[in-house]
Amino acid sequence: DGDAERATQILREKGLASQAKRAGRSANQGLIDAYIHFNNTVGVLIEVNCETDFVANTDEFRALVKDLALHIASPSAPRWLSRDDVPAATLEHERKIFEKQAIDSGKAENVIPRIVEGKLEAFFEDNVLLDQPFVKDDTKTIQGLLDAVGAKTGEKVAVRRFTRYRLGEDLE
Repeated sequence: DGDAERATQILREKGLASQAKRAGRSANQGLIDAYIHFNNTVGVLIEVNCETDFVANTDEFRALVKDLALHIASPSAPRWLSRDDVPAATLEHERKIFEKQAIDSGKAENVIPRIVEGKLEAFFEDNVLLDQPFVKDDTKTIQGLLDAVGAKTGEKVAVRRFTRYRLGEDLE
């Protein structure tokens, strides 16, 4: 018809439909991988999901999963996968410590909440896998890395779970 506005509307509707379709897709394919450090004192088991076995079987996806396992085995080992996984009691405990530190340092009362929030952000960066800088490229977070692979493949890519073992850890 030559109606540019109508064409734009149709494209937008199709784009939204496509976006909604992608949002509803489940990432139930993927890989489970294990990494054992050369000295046999650290081991990692990780599950990374994507939407199709086609993507799961690519060299790039396999390398991503291996890199994530290596990252988790590193000294900057995450304790939790996402911020939602951090127990509320742990967050409250950390918040109280950060508040006391700010008060004891003599900071003005009106800046203490911002100081505490900044310290909580640093806590998440240190302890939450998705917030950590990637050990091979610290300009990217793990979530940023997953997003980049997802954008390249056109699929949702997500770490479902991981477990890290260290010989003798938590033995008392």
